[in-house]
Amino acid sequence: MANNYKSWIPLALLEHLRPIIRRGIYFSGSYVDWISASKESSGYDAGVILEKVKHATLQVMAGKAVYERDSVLFDEEHYSFPLLAGLLRAANEDGGKLSVLDFGGSLGSSYFQCRNFLSIVKDLQWCVVEQPHFVRCGREHIESRQLKFYFDVDEATNSAIPNVILLASVLQYLPKPYEILDRLTQTGARYLIIDRTPFSNLLHDLITVQHVPPEIYPASYACRVFSKSNILERLSEQFELLSEFENEDGGAVTAGTRFTFGGLILRRK
Repeated sequence: MANNYKSWIPLALLEHLRPIIRRGIYFSGSYVDWISASKESSGYDAGVILEKVKHATLQVMAGKAVYERDSVLFDEEHYSFPLLAGLLRAANEDGGKLSVLDFGGSLGSSYFQCRNFLSIVKDLQWCVVEQPHFVRCGREHIESRQLKFYFDVDEATNSAIPNVILLASVLQYLPKPYEILDRLTQTGARYLIIDRTPFSNLLHDLITVQHVPPEIYPASYACRVFSKSNILERLSEQFELLSEFENEDGGAVTAGTRFTFGGLILRRK
């Protein structure tokens, strides 16, 4: 984005875009299908991403940073209080037990960000399902008594029965997100928490390409902006909506469509 963006972006929109602009992330295009968008992107499974995330996570574990997100280190605590509210409510309803199936949870980013607040939970299990190279790295360098890594949902649920399914900044990057949603809801988990996910007021999903600045890691990948009404309707048969919220990432624009990053806390009926 050109350096003079402030001169032509309306002030109200600039406030929504400011967190995205600060991180240098932007979105481009509207594609007819996932394959078309993927052809215009480098993908999300490059080895360089894993190495940067691994390095950042080890810094967090060593106490040299508070948490990491997308390999970027943060030295001040910052909590997603809606996410914490959902997690603590689930633990309270289950007698102090919290078993999270964190699908696409990187090397435990959400776990490390939330762990101080969750220290009061009597029985905490955090199961990350990720790409094979992340799982192997997690098992070798990151895994602990509470935090475990798994190759797929079946392996994770054979080890621990989840009461929360967490989808934090992952659903939008899946080629077939609704199939994954269907599979995850079959686990019987009482709570489903969707966080840091792009939603629009359109009546259909929009497929675009997200670009990450080189200083984070050189990558671009297909990204889906969900129709909030459609995804809620799809989940409404099994879940009731307890809360919806916007994230600090604010909003962005692609192909003339404005969308916001937010989340949903749903409880099984």
